[in-house]
Amino acid sequence: MDKQQHFAMASNDPDLPDPPGDPQPGDLIEIFRPAYQHWALYLGDGYIINLTPVDESQAAAMSSVKSVFSRKAVVRMQLLKEVVGSDSYRVNNKYDHNHTPLPVCEIIERAQVLIDQEVSYDLLGSNCEHFVTLLRYGEGVSEQATRAIGAISLVTAAASAFSVLGLINTRSRNRPF
Repeated sequence: MDKQQHFAMASNDPDLPDPPGDPQPGDLIEIFRPAYQHWALYLGDGYIINLTPVDESQAAAMSSVKSVFSRKAVVRMQLLKEVVGSDSYRVNNKYDHNHTPLPVCEIIERAQVLIDQEVSYDLLGSNCEHFVTLLRYGEGVSEQATRAIGAISLVTAAASAFSVLGLINTRSRNRPF
């Protein structure tokens, strides 16, 4: 089964575009996990570099949501097909329109220096998407983090509004007249 067939079988989202041809060194790879997207950087020859949890085996790390809640991660070079497993993926250099990619040789050199290093991990400020975009563009960017911060802000604002409304409503019920 080739990658196009694997992508079509694994993805149920009709809005996702067909993946482009084979990934090229320096490409960002978006992997669609059941509850989130995982990001990796393609190195070439079937290998990617990505962040995995510090305290888990490589096999467990591939399917774990634990990395989302960890404060540390390990940079690993792994085979793309092993990391993707039964999930789907696509090449997604979505930030190229407003960020200039570094030269491919520089991207790969920067990535190789980090293999097997332990790094800080933070879902909102230093996640797997930040990591790979930092390698590709020299700047960490993450729409996932921006969406999460927006959702947290919305929930906080809603909770505040309900709290204020609750106080107003409580006061009006307690009036003696």
